[in-house]
Amino acid sequence: MSTQLINEALPGGSAFNKALDRTLTIMNTLGSLWVFVLMIMIDADALSRTFFNHPFHGVTELVEFSIIGIVFLQLGDATRRGRLTRSDGFFNFVTNRKPNVGSKMASIFDFLGAAFFFIVLWGAVPDLYDAWVYDYFVGEEGLFTAPKWPIRVVIVLGCLVTFLHFLRMSIYYISKKSN
Repeated sequence: MSTQLINEALPGGSAFNKALDRTLTIMNTLGSLWVFVLMIMIDADALSRTFFNHPFHGVTELVEFSIIGIVFLQLGDATRRGRLTRSDGFFNFVTNRKPNVGSKMASIFDFLGAAFFFIVLWGAVPDLYDAWVYDYFVGEEGLFTAPKWPIRVVIVLGCLVTFLHFLRMSIYYISKKSN
């Protein structure tokens, strides 16, 4: 679906839609800031290795977590802006010729996206619970450790807002075709 169609399709006005859009924007901004901090951390580690022959402990683990965190922080906003990876050629072709069929296709796509993220969310919540209750960590004891629950929170929140966005868009397209 084209960015133009996504932007036209975004339902506005309700407090829920405004709050969801604000949340998606804030999460995307946090993801971008996280990329900046990650670059500084990697550069500092590289310089420390080169000039002092002493790396910072835990950078590898933090980079690993960061990539996951950045993806889930920015996923909902990328979906909202129509930047989710997929082929639009056939969809645009159908939508330009038969707008009602295009609306049905968009509704199905968005419903399947919502279903997918609901399934991921269903699996991510128990992981968050376990990481919190059993105090799971990453790293090597005595050298560097970090708790796993913060990244699990980011995964759950990212799945939740992406699920809500897909659901909102699916409902929009269903109601659009009936008008």
